[in-house]
Amino acid sequence: MAGRQISAVLLLLGGLLAAAPAAVGQGTLPGESSHDVPSASHDYSSIVYAVTPHVPGVTVRVQGFADRLLLSNRTEQTVTIYGYQGEPYARVLPDGTAEENTRSPATYINTTFYGDVTVPASANAQAPPRWVPVGRTGTFEWLDHRIHWASPLLPPEVKDRARRTFVFGWSVPISIGSRGGAIVGALYWNAQGSPAPLAAIVLVVAIGIGGALLILLMRRRRARVYAAGATGGEAW
Repeated sequence: MAGRQISAVLLLLGGLLAAAPAAVGQGTLPGESSHDVPSASHDYSSIVYAVTPHVPGVTVRVQGFADRLLLSNRTEQTVTIYGYQGEPYARVLPDGTAEENTRSPATYINTTFYGDVTVPASANAQAPPRWVPVGRTGTFEWLDHRIHWASPLLPPEVKDRARRTFVFGWSVPISIGSRGGAIVGALYWNAQGSPAPLAAIVLVVAIGIGGALLILLMRRRRARVYAAGATGGEAW
């Protein structure tokens, strides 16, 4: 019985010690995007403050690692999103069809987190759009380099990692029907808490289990002495 108890305690102690580095580390977030997101990208929050013009049925929210936008169009008007050179990049039609302009450079630049792709010669911001359907749910989701920090280095605005910091304001031009407008928001650096409290908890638990293990070992030793004919009472 004592041997099984000792084995169980050893397994528990080993598991805690092995898990401690993971518990205090960054880890992997659920819903990780398939594109090349750097490990520190979840240190940022991108927030939508307004969509203009205000039209009921048009909504936008941030997705992924503060780098993607999801636009929903439940109106009788076409909502168009514009690329980095002011060209029509994507649109959501009143019937729910989402289309992408294959002649927009943004169609290719938006495929990776850093935008480090070769834009094909067929992409020309000045050329008439060539629309290709990409969905029929009334929504369009895209990676937009205007709303995130595309560098592994910290922004110069971040002087203290433990403080939430405004990095920059951003704007993505759109039109709803014939009216021009924008998705307006801001990027923030999230305050980074110290992992010390969690590490301390793990350490205290490990010490407690180690003490329990020592008691079990001592009791087992005394039991063997008693079995051999030793005298004396239980001291524990």
